[in-house]
Amino acid sequence: MLTEMKPRMDVVHVENLPDHVPPELVRDLDWAFGYAAVDYDEPFRETERFFDADAPRIMWAPNAVRSKPGLGAWVVTHYDDITQVYQDAETFSTEGAAAYQWLAGETWPNIPLGIDPPDHMKYRKLLNPFFSPKAVDQVLDANMRKHAKILLQECVDGRTSCDFSYEFARVFPVRVFLDLMGFPQEMLEQFLDWENKILHSPDIEVKLPALKSILAYLREFLATVRRDSPDGITTDIVNGTIDGRPLTEDEIMGVMFFLWLGGLDTVAATLAMIFRRLALDSEMQAYLRNNPAAIPDAIEEFLRSQPLVNSQRLVKKDTEINGVKVKKGDWVLCLVAAGNFDPNEFSDPRKIMLDRPSNRHFTFSGGPHRCMGSHIARRELRIALEEILPNIPPFTLKSDADRSVHPGLMSVRNLNITW
Repeated sequence: MLTEMKPRMDVVHVENLPDHVPPELVRDLDWAFGYAAVDYDEPFRETERFFDADAPRIMWAPNAVRSKPGLGAWVVTHYDDITQVYQDAETFSTEGAAAYQWLAGETWPNIPLGIDPPDHMKYRKLLNPFFSPKAVDQVLDANMRKHAKILLQECVDGRTSCDFSYEFARVFPVRVFLDLMGFPQEMLEQFLDWENKILHSPDIEVKLPALKSILAYLREFLATVRRDSPDGITTDIVNGTIDGRPLTEDEIMGVMFFLWLGGLDTVAATLAMIFRRLALDSEMQAYLRNNPAAIPDAIEEFLRSQPLVNSQRLVKKDTEINGVKVKKGDWVLCLVAAGNFDPNEFSDPRKIMLDRPSNRHFTFSGGPHRCMGSHIARRELRIALEEILPNIPPFTLKSDADRSVHPGLMSVRNLNITW
């Protein structure tokens, strides 16, 4: 078993602290960002500390911007403060968001994430039809079910256990994504290797070669799409227009790299977290088996109670958040891992209520930059539950040693279940 964490919010000293940051608001919050593994039933339970009476609502955390070592950021933890940041895109910008490509000398942003309104909506208008509920219903649903059934058969045939995270959750959404984009299924393992190094390796000598490899691959792939014009979203992106003009090469790369970056990890991590929860809670598992109509609402609650991404924003002009002055050029981290449990927004927030009403969580971010792929993600999660629960007997963790989990995007890399 892992050693229990002891979350602290002691004031820490930082050299070269910006003049406008009150020293008493500087805290070491690394324990809250999901970097360290825990073994609790409720992996995010430590963030309850942010709602203690003595906890400042707004804090400054050193090294909070992972993509920029040494750079601190304001951390907002309460639901209404996060709402302010997400809704005010004029003040809180996504400029530079997840711009790993800049490490390789590229200058284009991720699109549409790294583009602020009003231009943001021009790109969303181009891409939204591919990710709409209608597209999910008419184009993607059948393919999702096909992949889920094939993978499930591989997991259960003649077996009484499997590594659900590695064998199913890691693979299922990626197979769907590869088909959606027209990438060959043979690239699955290579894509996951590159993505893991780019997102999760702290070593630039590991991260940069992977980054250069995927950028080169995307450019070669786009060349074949221009030559062959296959059916699918990539051909439509290559031939897309904004304001009546064709997309530039940089814009196409911005779209393709962003879709690639977002299409490989989040659903897989969420699936692993859901099935970890069900393996630990036989009553919850039985309820969903007996009440499949409850799965859509249950997914919303799983999403709320298992948030994986804490979004960052760049401050574009001086402003205040709950009375704290923040300056142009500061970074703000929205700690969704706390905000999704705010007792002022969610009754009994630490309890998983599969029929929770008015579940307005921030797991898909919020405001104009709300996750474009949320409809696909929800459908993938729903199909996984609908296909798996009737076809695998009641399952548990294979051993108590399998409880390790990162309360963030790293999630559960291995989840050994038995039935």
